Amino acid sequence: MDESVITIYVEESGERIDALLARSLEETSRSAAQKLLLAERVWKNGKTLKKNYVCQAGDVLEIHLPPAKEIALVPQDIPLEIIYEDNDLIVVNKPRGMVVHPAAGHEDGTLVNALLYHCGDSLSGIGGEKRPGIVHRIDKDTSGLIISAKNDFTHVGLSQQLSDHSLFRIYEGIVRGHMREPSGTVNAPIGRSTKDRKKMAVNYKNGKEAVTHWTVIEEFAGYSHLRCQLETGRTHQIRVHMAYLGHPLLGDATYGAQSPDKGFSGQCLHARELEFTHPRTGELIHLTTGLPEYFASILRALGTPL
Repeated sequence: MDESVITIYVEESGERIDALLARSLEETSRSAAQKLLLAERVWKNGKTLKKNYVCQAGDVLEIHLPPAKEIALVPQDIPLEIIYEDNDLIVVNKPRGMVVHPAAGHEDGTLVNALLYHCGDSLSGIGGEKRPGIVHRIDKDTSGLIISAKNDFTHVGLSQQLSDHSLFRIYEGIVRGHMREPSGTVNAPIGRSTKDRKKMAVNYKNGKEAVTHWTVIEEFAGYSHLRCQLETGRTHQIRVHMAYLGHPLLGDATYGAQSPDKGFSGQCLHARELEFTHPRTGELIHLTTGLPEYFASILRALGTPL
């Protein structure tokens, strides 16, 4: 596979080159940016740049990215809790801690590896070589329902429902603190954080529309159990919106407390319900699953509801 070249036009002076690269390139940390610089893969006017170079407005940078490391997709006999399956699609209750598709650092043991073993070659190719059948995704530490397509016809139909907001996804989560109202809606665009590009954030300048409807199920001392319905599906949407309200999810070290919350690390969030129209039959499918043990044990530990 050949290397790719990305051109970056610098608009403002004063930022170190490694910081600019980490902010501008997808899935690139500052240390990875420094490795690109040390490997002499960052150029300006035909000359390579050092990691301490301070960018100037008007700079035109060329980044020569090395070929991506190929990740072999290997079917693996990993147990799946199948909630629904037919010839067109499959809905799985993903356990907390399972990555959806292979990536650097998670080459196997993913949901895709398990689906390849279970479904064989009958997965849609629209999601790309690394994401066969995957219509939408949920985070590694989020548990719950996820739908995969077995053919392109179904994948297109489900993707359209995601786009027009007719595929309903309902989550339950535990957040810090108490909400001011029994229910509400967060309508705030989400995009890459301008302060830390590894995070998402409410971003009114460059973000995309993001809408989350929430309802309080129960309140405990210092915490609330919420039901959240996604109208859109941005990366980390519920996590970002709850933190934006000042009520980050329990255990979410990325958008909330840096230390384990109640001894629990990783956001307490479960995709509990799915509702969609079957692309082939036109039947309305409504699926639900119970709360996993990790979630139920936290509720028990929180004590008696207020």
